[in-house]
Amino acid sequence: MRYVAGMDGGGTKTAVLIADEQGTEVHAFSSGPINYNGQDEESIRRSFEEMFETINRVCGGLDHCAELCIGAAGVSNPAVVSRLTSLARECGYKGGIIVTGDHETALRGALDSPHGIILIAGTGSICYGMNESGVTHRAGGCGYLIDDEGSGYSIGRELASAVAKANDGRIPPTAITGLVFERLGINTVRELIGFVHDKRTNKKDIAALAPLLSEACALGDEAALAIACKSAASLRELVFPVAEKLGLRSGNLALAGSVLLNNGFVRSELIGLLKRDYPDLDVFPAKRDAALGAVLMALERLR
Repeated sequence: MRYVAGMDGGGTKTAVLIADEQGTEVHAFSSGPINYNGQDEESIRRSFEEMFETINRVCGGLDHCAELCIGAAGVSNPAVVSRLTSLARECGYKGGIIVTGDHETALRGALDSPHGIILIAGTGSICYGMNESGVTHRAGGCGYLIDDEGSGYSIGRELASAVAKANDGRIPPTAITGLVFERLGINTVRELIGFVHDKRTNKKDIAALAPLLSEACALGDEAALAIACKSAASLRELVFPVAEKLGLRSGNLALAGSVLLNNGFVRSELIGLLKRDYPDLDVFPAKRDAALGAVLMALERLR
């Protein structure tokens, strides 16, 4: 029996799905993130070793895994593809390898058809689409240092910023302060500054604050609602160039990522903006995840 494996390497974890050559799913698990734009080489290596140990066990040997598709954040950096491929080989994998952006695998898994648009707002943010002529376009996804508006990282940073501004008196007192302090186990803005600037704090630690936005919005907090509206507007900006350049003003737009799937305030505000601009666009949560999309791409290569 031959198998294929698909990896969805997001900003905070890597979801892995293994299927047999008929496409039947046999095992799913997760490991650490493999994004070179946010993780160090050693942690990525450990994640790879862990993943290939599991693939080896499930498939009865790595030689039985004929194709692997790695959909990863950060592959816009041209050196990343070769580094991920080299790591897979160092782990003993000898089969076929596809390394592509996680936005491509996400689109493949999100829709019944490969044609349409996907908007992802997880740790990072990106919009990607393909029309029926096979033309593609993407917006965003350039990394948290210069991009990723509307993402979990961006929201986490906005929440921390709101705490600092409220402490200064630049904005009115906000419920965000208590929520952030409780989550981090701190009591002062000085401690918050220490946490944010600690060299051990990475982007996923900042993004981990993002779920607090829903709690603050549910309380009717003005600062939180403003962040939700700002995030939705930023995500709408990602959709616009993709829909226009590809002529996809009608059709399907799938939503994916923790922000869009878990924060109803951001999602509803975004859908309202999109319906105003594109009334014929069908907007819905992604049907399946990017790990399945990676498996489907691996199966296509195998066949």
